[in-house]
Amino acid sequence: MPDSLFTFAALSGRGSPTSLTIVLVLCLFLKSPGSHASVSYKPNIVLILVDDLGIGDVGCYGNDTIRTPNIDRLAKEGVKLTQHIAAAPLCTPSRAAFLTGRYPIRSGMDATNDYRVIQWAGASGGLPPNETTFAKILQKQGYITGLIGKWHQGVNCESRNDYCHHPLNHGFDYFYGMPFSLMNDCQITQPPEKDRVLRTKLWLYSQTIGLAVLTLAIARLTGLVSVTWKIITCLAWFGFLFFASWFSSYGFIRYWDCILMRNHEITEQPMVVERTTSLILKEAISFIERNKHGPFLLFVSFLHVHTPLITTELFLGKSSYGLYGDNVEEMDWMVGKVLDAIDKKGLKNTTLTYFSSDHGGFLEAQGGKAQLGGWNGIYKGGKGMGGWEGGIRVPGIFRWPGVLPADTVIDEPTSLMDIYPTVAYLAGGIVPQDRVMDGWNLMPLLQGSIQHSEHEFLFHYCGMYLHAVRWHQKDSGALWKAHYVTPIFQPEGAGACYGRGICPCFGEGVTHHDPPLLFDLSRDPSEAKPLLPATEPLFDTVTSRIERAVQEHRQTLTPVPQQLSLHNIMWKPWLQPCCGTFPFCWCDKEGDSAHPAL
Repeated sequence: MPDSLFTFAALSGRGSPTSLTIVLVLCLFLKSPGSHASVSYKPNIVLILVDDLGIGDVGCYGNDTIRTPNIDRLAKEGVKLTQHIAAAPLCTPSRAAFLTGRYPIRSGMDATNDYRVIQWAGASGGLPPNETTFAKILQKQGYITGLIGKWHQGVNCESRNDYCHHPLNHGFDYFYGMPFSLMNDCQITQPPEKDRVLRTKLWLYSQTIGLAVLTLAIARLTGLVSVTWKIITCLAWFGFLFFASWFSSYGFIRYWDCILMRNHEITEQPMVVERTTSLILKEAISFIERNKHGPFLLFVSFLHVHTPLITTELFLGKSSYGLYGDNVEEMDWMVGKVLDAIDKKGLKNTTLTYFSSDHGGFLEAQGGKAQLGGWNGIYKGGKGMGGWEGGIRVPGIFRWPGVLPADTVIDEPTSLMDIYPTVAYLAGGIVPQDRVMDGWNLMPLLQGSIQHSEHEFLFHYCGMYLHAVRWHQKDSGALWKAHYVTPIFQPEGAGACYGRGICPCFGEGVTHHDPPLLFDLSRDPSEAKPLLPATEPLFDTVTSRIERAVQEHRQTLTPVPQQLSLHNIMWKPWLQPCCGTFPFCWCDKEGDSAHPAL
């Protein structure tokens, strides 16, 4: 459906029956030049997002050791993108960009410190209430909207039950899943994953503030200083917060962070990880069945394939790539079950299905000699690395029989941020006009109406630090990429930061490049050999144009509250989701209800 028609509908009655009828009638007769088919209805939309999956882990992207027949089938029946780019190399900021169609720096969902994701379910940071997600847009267009699985965008702001960051406050009618993120601490048999450096800093801050409070109190009582008791009390309060966060990181994490919720209700605290796969799958299938008359939006946000790689006995030992391969193959099976549910209800031809990962595979995830993270194919780097392709280039597959061509490959730069304007367009909505949007509607590219991506420049952040920029020079076919900052691999030449556990964005763990490292990804997709000013005649021209684009981009940024500041990522007891009377938080309302899906 042409954009102008949806704009007309939105502006002349904002989706009123009369305007929508006019639009639908017109659409029966109009067809965009070069498009595969016109659409005269609002399709169901199923978005499948995997956690930490590497682009090299999937068969249709070149893997010949891990079996992914269902994802491969999706690609065979639809369109496969080979340059699909995440807006950030870590969960929280990447998902914020996916949900809002905007770089996470615009919503305050990226960090200036080392803590680039939300650290606790009981923290105050999260996706700001004034951000408009694609779920809100579709909700206003009459869609039933659901999120099944991982959220990791915060829960509360000021009190335990304000739910300001909760999915239901961001356009989802139904939520079932983890408000936080899966991690080793959720499985008793695994070593703790909660940041050891963070624990050390929290203890140091607690001691330092405690000593300062004691010193000031003594000095105040003896008349050596005139500081007020109010200041001393305030300082003591901050010291208590640091101490509480440190104390809670030992033994309580399973209860604080590893929880399942249905809407606002906690159903498992702590979650029973052995049945989580079945519960997530059952909820996704049930949502499709309940809303088969549509239109519906279902965002299936898998907990797979994040460590600790929770895998059912059905798939343990089945792959030729160890536990990680088992987990990927189980995830692919879950994808197949979701596709089967769509097909069995006769919804295949009226449903747009999308598959991707939130960022690249986690190279540093290891258990002894076993690799517990993904493979990013020919691309350098991985999770946590803002510039290198391996951290941000992810699978991207669309299927919509009769509307999108089958067995098609598009080698043009696209972004996870493009999902927002694409689904808004299909639903008959318009993207917000009061803010900068960074995504583009992909339907013209997917249907073949246009041959080139709308993205000329893409900016690759690591936290709030710009590490790299790509320039899609459409007239020449070149795909330039300039790196201003790169992480220092440990050990040297290893391809990842094994010594640190994950690569940093700033400080002594990175190298700054002036002039930038320059690559032409159309000739060197592995970023193996940087171009040199002495041998690349266009070096100065390209780097100057990219630098100009950076300056123009920075002029579009405005200051916003930092959701991942140290204060916002700290654990706060009064914000902790709790099933019971805090601190005695425990419940199991699922019982044995998990078995039907398996």
